[in-house]
Amino acid sequence: MRMRHSGLVAAAAASVLVLAACGGDDDDAEGATGPGLINFYTDKGAWEPQFLDVSDVSELSLGLGLDFTGYSDADQYSAFIRQSFRTNEKPDLFTWHTGSELEDLVAEDLLAPTTHIWESAVGNGDVPEALREHFTVGEEQYCVPMNAAYWVMYYNKAIFEQYGLAEPTSWTELMTVADTLKDNGVAPFYETNILFSFVWFQTLLAGTDPELYNALSSGEASYTDPGVVAVMEQWRTMLEAGYFGDPGDQTTPQDQLKNGNVAMINFGTFLSGQLNSVAMESGTDYDFFVIPNVNAELPQTSLIFETGPMCTAKDAENETSALQYAEWWMGEEAQTTWANARGDVSFNPKALVQDQPLAELNEQSASGDYLLLERYFEATPTPVLTAALDGFSAFVTNPGDPMPILETIQAEADAYWSSEG
Repeated sequence: MRMRHSGLVAAAAASVLVLAACGGDDDDAEGATGPGLINFYTDKGAWEPQFLDVSDVSELSLGLGLDFTGYSDADQYSAFIRQSFRTNEKPDLFTWHTGSELEDLVAEDLLAPTTHIWESAVGNGDVPEALREHFTVGEEQYCVPMNAAYWVMYYNKAIFEQYGLAEPTSWTELMTVADTLKDNGVAPFYETNILFSFVWFQTLLAGTDPELYNALSSGEASYTDPGVVAVMEQWRTMLEAGYFGDPGDQTTPQDQLKNGNVAMINFGTFLSGQLNSVAMESGTDYDFFVIPNVNAELPQTSLIFETGPMCTAKDAENETSALQYAEWWMGEEAQTTWANARGDVSFNPKALVQDQPLAELNEQSASGDYLLLERYFEATPTPVLTAALDGFSAFVTNPGDPMPILETIQAEADAYWSSEG
């Protein structure tokens, strides 16, 4: 019963919404999905096989499957979802972002609350209480976690073995590894000037001063503060010294690691699934380690995490069924299927993750040794993030004086926080 739409079909869906918006109200309009199907939209089009694996299970357990439409362009997807709320074809389920983007939809009264789902899931141990705050706006919860991921350092085991390298346990050791690789003509680290250009800013700042990292996201610190400038200068030094691969290389990160274009990739644990998809085996061809703090004096190791919401539109045609699906998604059966299909961790501690290193990371992350910090992409207000991504992309492409970039980002931050009172 599962259905798939992607590529040209996704583009066609946007055209249908334009026609629906122009057609006015039509209470007799036939829904886009049939009995037992929930329309599901995501900007993670490449994850279609894994979503449909879960859909197969949900059809048997729940009698509900996913009518999948995937996008690969984040901007097109965001525009499509926002436009859909002005039509009669509101999405039953769709993926989104926490932080200001979630708050924006709630402020416009566009989302169905999920407070009752969260109360049940927290109560029966399907999700940590600490995760709830990222889905809370006012007194209510909205959406459920679509996934969870930690940002760690992946590495090509064959390259490490070739040069006699071991997993570093300090920043000094990490830079020694990088120097060895660089001296042997191997680019130590992956870098990109598209979307994920923020990753090394995130890593360096969180590993140097986590309080300053958090203060930036709340407007309590400035991008021109000395601590932020020092991190940018450190990043600039690393870029100019040749520690990174070509940021303009359009080759996928998994292929860059497999082919030896780079030896290490600072990435979310969802990369495991992408590496598996190119016939790399966990523990044999690749492995990962938690990135050591830059500041060795910090009492806990900073560990970046992210979680993406799966939301239901208020007054969607299949709102009740979609919320039923969201509740099932939080449970052990769905999360065991999802984690192993994706080759990733799960927010549900009951999920049986088959990849042993990922399972161990899941357990370690809950210990007092790690300080969990929200990923920069979700923690940063959208207007500020847009300016930052533009600035960081330019910076990694042509490293130079970081102050003009930081001043531009801070101008957006000032405007945003002034508008928020």
